[in-house]
Amino acid sequence: MAFAHSANPRGQRQDLVAHLQAVANLAAEFAAPLGAAEAARWLGLWHDLGKFSRAFQQYLLDSEAGLARRGGPDHKALGASVAARHVGALAMLIQGHHGALHSPAQAQAWLAERVRALDPDGLARARRALATLEPAERVALPSHAESDPLAADLFLRLLYSALVDADYLDTEAHFAAESAAGRSSPANIAELWTALERAQSAISGRGSGPVAQARHAVYHACLAAAAQAPGIFRLTVPTGGGKTRSAMAFAVRHALLHGQRRVIVAIPFISITEQTADVYRRIFAGGPHTVLEHHSAAVRPEEDELGLDEGAWARLAAENWDAPIVVTTTVQLFESLFANTPSRVRKLHRLANSVIILDEAQTLPAHLLEPILDALQQLAAHYHSTVVISTATQPAFEAIPAFRGLAAREIVPDAERFFAALKRVRYEWHLDPPLAWGDVAAMMRAEPQALAVVNTKRDALALLDALGDPEALHLSTLLCGAHRRRVIAEVRRRLAAGVPCRLVSTQVVEAGVDLDFPLVLRALAPLDAIIQAAGRCNREGHSEEGRVVVFEPREGGLPPGFYRTATGVTRALVGTRGADLHSPAAATAYFRQLYQTVATDRAGIQNWRRQLDFPQVAREFRMIDDDTEAVVVHFGGQEEQAEVNRLLDQLRARAGNPRRALRALQPYLVNIRRREAERLRRAGLVGEVIPGLGEWLGHYDPVRGLQGADPQAESLIVG
Repeated sequence: MAFAHSANPRGQRQDLVAHLQAVANLAAEFAAPLGAAEAARWLGLWHDLGKFSRAFQQYLLDSEAGLARRGGPDHKALGASVAARHVGALAMLIQGHHGALHSPAQAQAWLAERVRALDPDGLARARRALATLEPAERVALPSHAESDPLAADLFLRLLYSALVDADYLDTEAHFAAESAAGRSSPANIAELWTALERAQSAISGRGSGPVAQARHAVYHACLAAAAQAPGIFRLTVPTGGGKTRSAMAFAVRHALLHGQRRVIVAIPFISITEQTADVYRRIFAGGPHTVLEHHSAAVRPEEDELGLDEGAWARLAAENWDAPIVVTTTVQLFESLFANTPSRVRKLHRLANSVIILDEAQTLPAHLLEPILDALQQLAAHYHSTVVISTATQPAFEAIPAFRGLAAREIVPDAERFFAALKRVRYEWHLDPPLAWGDVAAMMRAEPQALAVVNTKRDALALLDALGDPEALHLSTLLCGAHRRRVIAEVRRRLAAGVPCRLVSTQVVEAGVDLDFPLVLRALAPLDAIIQAAGRCNREGHSEEGRVVVFEPREGGLPPGFYRTATGVTRALVGTRGADLHSPAAATAYFRQLYQTVATDRAGIQNWRRQLDFPQVAREFRMIDDDTEAVVVHFGGQEEQAEVNRLLDQLRARAGNPRRALRALQPYLVNIRRREAERLRRAGLVGEVIPGLGEWLGHYDPVRGLQGADPQAESLIVG
């Protein structure tokens, strides 16, 4: 008997034939929505054929005795060589099922080198052990994957995902039966629909004003549209129109009617991700294993904190998105979609037969729009997925030449009427002449409650200085996440109490932070950012009309690149007298002009995808600037800081669980440019913890946050 894996904690080795058959069956199940169950079944059967070799079997015995070197003899080449005789691309997936997907040239060179060294007895032993080792006829792939190189790229990623997830799960069942048992079946879509109806009935009838009426109408328009066939939809709802709940109502009802398995909500900002996940947890509070929140800052509860083992389930479900509702970041979604390593790609087969909501879709990086939109179109066209482009400021994706035929259906007909009904602010334009910071500060001082949003951290500090208000508050990424959350809580407290509250912020406040000021001042910026800032003014309609003052700052700066370009497009569009931003047509005109100005596939990713160069695509597809280093700041009370110090000591000593420690430290991180971090390290202001993570040894101000670093342009999208 040949074995797939060494002895588990119960002293049992795993039979190789049983492992191959189990992975084949699981992979076929996962690939059925891809139209590739047969191909996946053969992949599962072939992926570990190399383990039949005498060398590998001896390696397993040696590893149990503590004699084996790490890694062991190759076990992928035999299966890859069998796959290559039928469909060459499948050999790439077997080669990459440990490690990473490579390019065709790399995979062919790898296989040619290893085929010469194959143990001929290994194949003979495999033939004796398996009733059927090879198909009688050619393995069929979906026609789109055989005729279109871009379709082939996405198909192979999804098929690879089905294989590696199946392999991970069966291996886990052998080595970690308790973890495998923790992957209990999540709630189904029918149960979610029942919970959603119950939650909606509990709030129906609350409020009778125009805001409540508009939210009610939007919700029912979403339910009516859910009966339409799967595809690509637009959900255009003004700020305050109940988009979060209504989008989920469409998604759950649509999934129920069309047999789709899950709802995936992708959001650009972690702050909104956390906020949205909390909303959905309250809606679907009837049972466990429903809402998975997955992003870099998601803190999972310890297993013993919840009687239903929700913490353990969340940790396991995050590995492969085996949940009915996934709330994640656009970074997590799309960087996984274009990655090439098993751990990142493992979840991708769950995108098929799902409803995918892209919240605040206008924030998708323009330089990556072509690969992103192409993948979304293919998911809708070939894999029974539905894509919802959800925002108050609809991007005109059809203005991009590659997507002129984008057929997106409107969920809410005649959305303009809701923008008119929810018109709660008056725009004032102060563009010529530009305003000094002293002028802006004077306007803030004239009102007891005011929010000013500027474009850079340096500008925020300059306006704070000009304001000269010791009670003023500040929000930017100079503050760690825990600090920002406390500032937001204090802002909400002051606003609710009706006491003076003046807040100076960068664009982080536009990232889904639900605040409600009577006066908002916004430095000229990309048009969608101005509209987002206006969403923080008179949000609940408590007064007849709030004021949004858009001004050109005399001394202000702009982040380089796309943000500066988009601000220039806005300046050209509004002129010196402004524009009517209450109409969705303004956003459409802006995005049409913008997408004619910027490159929507700057790195040529589509070309690399056509060549199936998976490593190059993974290198080039970056949604966020990774030229930064994180430092841990000492913020909070004595107990908080003591815990931070304990975690830092643990990391320095390489003790405990480093992933858990890093996750717990996430709320206390501030990012600094690498070059700036090196300068600060030489100045003794940054101490080493582990590679890529430092400790801030300089001053951390209770209002201004990290002091001493050069305040660079704000970075918003984190995943």
